[in-house]
Amino acid sequence: MDPELKNKLDNIQSLAEDNNKMLKKIRRGQRWTSFLQAIYWLIIISLGIGAFYFLEPYIDQMRGFINNTGDTINSIKNIMPR
Repeated sequence: MDPELKNKLDNIQSLAEDNNKMLKKIRRGQRWTSFLQAIYWLIIISLGIGAFYFLEPYIDQMRGFINNTGDTINSIKNIMPR
């Protein structure tokens, strides 16, 4: 084999190995990013559900207050002459 050709093939092999290492690092980074993104969204959704669970009694209380206020207004309208 020609020494110049062998030198070029060795250079190409070295570049291919370096590219392979870089691609593996990039892919590993993508996997970590996907994993962390999934955890991020799980936390966001869990916080939303937890906030609703925590605020539900207050929301029900406000809903009851609004309904009672509407009933009171309707009873006042019925009492007043037209």
